[in-house]
Amino acid sequence: MRLPFETPVTIELLLASPQHRYEGRPSDGPVDATARELHDSIQVRAGLGVVGDRHFGQRAHVTASVTVMAAESVEYVARTLGTGPLLAADTRRNIIVRGLDIDAMRGETFSIDSGHGAVTLLAHRPANPCGWMDVVLAPGAHRALRQRGGMRCEPLTSGTLLLGPAIVRRAVASTAPVPLF
Repeated sequence: MRLPFETPVTIELLLASPQHRYEGRPSDGPVDATARELHDSIQVRAGLGVVGDRHFGQRAHVTASVTVMAAESVEYVARTLGTGPLLAADTRRNIIVRGLDIDAMRGETFSIDSGHGAVTLLAHRPANPCGWMDVVLAPGAHRALRQRGGMRCEPLTSGTLLLGPAIVRRAVASTAPVPLF
C-alpha cells in the first residue's frame, strides 16, 4: 500500500512496560514499576505489538496492541487545569508524537518512519482515558482527555522506532495543522 502524504513529526516518548501498573482502585495509587519502561527505541511486531509490553501477543489486544497519542493532548490538559507540565509517560501510551492529530485518524492506515524503516499501523479505536488520569496526572485530567486520549492501533508491519524526528505517511492529506486544543 502506497501512503503518499507525509507529515514530519517528533517521537517524544516510547513506552514498553511488562506490567499493568494501574490496577485496582485509583485511590490506592499505581503499582511501582519493576522494570524499565521508557526507551530510546522500541521493536514493533506485526500482529503482536510492542516487544516487552504488557499487551504484546495478547489475543484480546490484537487490534489495540499499540497506543499512539499526541504530545499536544497532554499539554492541553496542563493548560486547561493550570497544573504546569505533566508527564506524558503517566498516560501509559506506547508512542507519544508531536505534530500529528492522531485522534482524527480513526480507521486510517498510516506509517511512522524514524529512520529504520516504516512501521505501518491501523488506527482502530480511541484510547479513551480512564479515571486513573485524575490520580496520576491531575484532578480533572480524565475529563480533559476525552477525545484526546490517542488511538489504539494494530501493527501491520514490523520494525523499529526511535526517539526523535520521524515521518508519518498517510493515504489522505492532512488538511489542517495539529490543533492546539
